[in-house]
Amino acid sequence: MELESVAPNEVPEGAQLIDVREQSEWDAGHAPGAQHLPASSLLEKLGELPEDGDLYIVCRTGGRSAQVSQWLNGNGYDAINVRGGMDQWFESGLPLETDGDHEPFVL
Repeated sequence: MELESVAPNEVPEGAQLIDVREQSEWDAGHAPGAQHLPASSLLEKLGELPEDGDLYIVCRTGGRSAQVSQWLNGNGYDAINVRGGMDQWFESGLPLETDGDHEPFVL
């Protein structure tokens, strides 16, 4: 089965966006409204994922998110990879935010 993927500017407004990058990457900058669920702790935090609706999975460049999307799809979720990741998100001029007091950036 081919993995469904979209460009960052094709993620619908209000979509369930799941950022699977590690904590330091998330802290540097992330998409507004995204949920942070690091790939390294996916199994232990699986219960935090919404159980219905499409999940848009993003990482820095699209590799980790593709792997996580494939795994989620194989386990009953509807996951869509955000190709190009947060690098492409930033290059597309989409908003970034941070929980800190620095200018958000992609790490």
